[in-house]
Amino acid sequence: MDDHSLFRESLVRLLEAEADITIAGHCSGLAKAREILAKDNVDVVLLDYDLGEEVGTELLRGRDLRRSNFKVLIVTAGMRDEVTRGALSSGVAGVIFKHSGPGHLIEAIRKVAAGEMWLDTTVMRSLIASPAEDSKPAEATRSLSGRQREVLLRILDGFSNKDIASQLNISESSVKATIQELFHKSGVRTRSQLVRTAIENYSSEWLSK
Repeated sequence: MDDHSLFRESLVRLLEAEADITIAGHCSGLAKAREILAKDNVDVVLLDYDLGEEVGTELLRGRDLRRSNFKVLIVTAGMRDEVTRGALSSGVAGVIFKHSGPGHLIEAIRKVAAGEMWLDTTVMRSLIASPAEDSKPAEATRSLSGRQREVLLRILDGFSNKDIASQLNISESSVKATIQELFHKSGVRTRSQLVRTAIENYSSEWLSK
């Protein structure tokens, strides 16, 4: 959903060229978006934040996206950090900038559809640099070791376990063990949940230099 017809139609043409992507519909406003979601099975919603007279995140109001049958990827020219945090808290699966390359957008769609999370590096580092005021206080039992922090930062940068192992010169099994430790400390079960929790609740303790 995007209120700029030229951008929206160009995006539709781009995605229609991908054999594994089918367009359920496209629109410029919230009313039509709700209509499409009510009648079609949709896996991923591409949602613009600034819709002119409307705000895209209003589509999420009253919805529990973690129980929804579709994922939301926000495609935006820019959002304030507090808006981004609010969107992530509501269950949004990713944020990508409009100026990102077509390849990055298609990769983001596929990852979000597969249940993963996508955050542009610029978005992620902005959130890390300005932690939320209500972030949970650091606890001794939740502080990270040097290895845990190194692995977490690379997860945030989108690297696979194999890539992380190569960069840190350790075995892939060691990376997996460290990730399990991170899951335990953050109380989550998946990489996407780990990313969300680290940014929302522990950015000042776990991610600041």
